[in-house]
Amino acid sequence: MNQTLNADSIIKKLTDVVELDYDAVAAYQEAIDRLDDGSAKAKLQEFLRDHERHISDLSEVIRKEGGTPPDSGDFKKVLTKGKVQLADLAGDDAILKAMKTNEDQTNSKYESMVEEDFPSHIHTLLKRGLEDERRHRAWIETTLKQGA
Repeated sequence: MNQTLNADSIIKKLTDVVELDYDAVAAYQEAIDRLDDGSAKAKLQEFLRDHERHISDLSEVIRKEGGTPPDSGDFKKVLTKGKVQLADLAGDDAILKAMKTNEDQTNSKYESMVEEDFPSHIHTLLKRGLEDERRHRAWIETTLKQGA
């Protein structure tokens, strides 16, 4: 690893992750509201809480670094929520497929973040977030294979 990131870089990079997590929360809420399968709803509610925890944990780091954490997602939210809303026309399977594409995005973001040279306490939070994201995507993939 190279030189550790400075406070401004940490704030900027974590702000991007927090905004993506806000987008994920919005997409999960849309999916939960539209799914028919009760056990899938419960699982997605659990994943939504993971994203809320990521927002809380990373926002605290942003504050400690001297920044102001975002309080909402960015423009991607329209896309992520929109995919789920459109998928509603085709049922639970399509909703979960839309959520898988959303999880692909969050997995990719967290994978790139753990490669950055953050201080160890931040790196630990990001690795834990990546583990959550991988678990979310794996559950969705398995559920889709079983024919939700």
